[in-house]
Amino acid sequence: MRIVLIAVAGLLLAQHPIPRYEDFPVTEAYKGKNAPLALSGLDREFRTRLRSAATQKPNLEGHYILTAWGRGAECLMGAAIDANTGRVYWLPHTICCWPADVDGKFRPIAYRLNSRLIVFSGERDEKEGDLGRHYYEFRAGKFILIKSVLSKKK
Repeated sequence: MRIVLIAVAGLLLAQHPIPRYEDFPVTEAYKGKNAPLALSGLDREFRTRLRSAATQKPNLEGHYILTAWGRGAECLMGAAIDANTGRVYWLPHTICCWPADVDGKFRPIAYRLNSRLIVFSGERDEKEGDLGRHYYEFRAGKFILIKSVLSKKK
């Protein structure tokens, strides 16, 4: 029986080697009033941006508000704000240096309200050789790396 389960799991992984939003579903979206922002430490340095974002509707994992802003040329930093508690969770890195030939639909940070999957496209923390797509699961306030698919060229 275990061999069959392992074979089925391997087959499913081979069919979908790239994580998909539907692989990380969220069934409920928060519809209440957002909690007041709970600032501490580094949060205070970016309080204006965070306060502005905290007034928005959730856009990630059902009840988080993901927000990002520029940190220099072609570089973004940001955070996820829990609409239930007002707590701030910083992105695990900056994202930058994505290819110049992207189309108008390109987003360096892609996410959905009904999923825990976040896709970062570019270089994390401006690390040379890290250009690619980086797939993370956002669960219980933690960004968990699932997989990176590096690009061959910049």
